[in-house]
Amino acid sequence: MSSSGIVFSIIAICAILGGLMMITLKKVMHMTVAMILTYFSIAALYVLLTAEFVAVAQVLVYSGGITILMVFGIMLTYHKAENRDEEKVSSFRKLITFLSVATLGIVSYFLVAPVDFVAEEIFVGDHTKAIGEILYTNYIIPFELVSILLLVALIGAVLLAKKDKEEANE
Repeated sequence: MSSSGIVFSIIAICAILGGLMMITLKKVMHMTVAMILTYFSIAALYVLLTAEFVAVAQVLVYSGGITILMVFGIMLTYHKAENRDEEKVSSFRKLITFLSVATLGIVSYFLVAPVDFVAEEIFVGDHTKAIGEILYTNYIIPFELVSILLLVALIGAVLLAKKDKEEANE
């Protein structure tokens, strides 16, 4: 196996482990840290594919923005201690564990199987310029609509958190 294959294998295993930790940990903040590990691993995979712009966007948008938004959501909401139906939680965990092991098996198979491509031959050119031109010419309206949708979701989350806090104080 080549050195790039070894690096890919290590990064892919980190991404899978981050995902597994995300679904198995019990505390929400620990889950968020595991999710950050997964996001950074995926960004590293983008770097291996010579898609640096997408890797930087992955780090900025997901590892930075979405994770911080989740942390604020966790901090702003009121969490009641409620009884969970342990049977449903147990069956859900079994399903998720099965799907995770199946995914790990499939990825492991492809890690061992020989791959006959070189990323430099597939990806040629200035990615940042091409993505920028496509995004701001062909997809400007959906891009702006998504930004408005995210803003509305943030305002809604703050209002819901404020409402929950007021109900908890009553």
